[in-house]
Amino acid sequence: MKPIPVAFHIGPLEVHTYGIGLAITFWFAYRYFERRLRNAGYPYQWLTGAFLWIVIASIAGARLLHVLANWSSVYEHHPSQILAIWQGGLSSFGGLLFGIPVGVILARRRCPELPSIRALDLVSPVLMAAWGVGRLLGPQLMVDGGGRPTTAWWGLRYAGEAGKRVPVPLIQAFDSFVIFAILILIEHYVRNRPVGFVLAATSALWGLARFFGENVFLRQNDHNGAPLVQGAGLLLFAAGLIAMAVLWRRHRSDPGPEVEPEPDKTLDDSSSLPADTPVEV
Repeated sequence: MKPIPVAFHIGPLEVHTYGIGLAITFWFAYRYFERRLRNAGYPYQWLTGAFLWIVIASIAGARLLHVLANWSSVYEHHPSQILAIWQGGLSSFGGLLFGIPVGVILARRRCPELPSIRALDLVSPVLMAAWGVGRLLGPQLMVDGGGRPTTAWWGLRYAGEAGKRVPVPLIQAFDSFVIFAILILIEHYVRNRPVGFVLAATSALWGLARFFGENVFLRQNDHNGAPLVQGAGLLLFAAGLIAMAVLWRRHRSDPGPEVEPEPDKTLDDSSSLPADTPVEV
């Protein structure tokens, strides 16, 4: 089985499938978040102008953290590769560290009627769904996209790597879609929940997945940033778990102010839209 193609040519132009995958992922996240805002009864027109800055901040942060984590082993000796994001090398934690604060600031300025914690609750399933899509269309289609060598039948071949490799992107995509499904179930069945509960659940579940995904349970990767990812994942898991417990305890003692509004509909439900509003497919 040959490695998955990572680039193709249109005349003299070389097009990287990794970049196309990222573009599709960002477009999906934008459309899905816009739909969730609309279904939840909040203005959504502000998102168009803000989303470009969120994308720029996310990519810049993701690249910066990746470069810092691999500075001594790669980029100190090859500084010309620092900006070569078309070859892969984006840290998810760096993207979140830069993208989320920028998104919160822009939302507060352009949509003041949307509370920040409520916005983070709404965007959490979007992030998990987009993360799953991005794993399938990003690292899965780039050079050196696989994990450690394996002789298992389910191993895949990746460009730039010898032999079969643990399909890390596929495993992470599966994790993300499972977490996304859990969050949707929480939204639909835990109706009387505190604001921020979905965000806290996302932190706990995603942190746990990243902790076990980096050399602990699956022993997927051998990159220099693996210990940092393990630590950050464990911290997110603990913080999310504690936040869930605290929010739920406060909610039970005083449920009035913190009860979340009716959750938005599923991806294909347009019943909450006005009659004259077109439905995207």
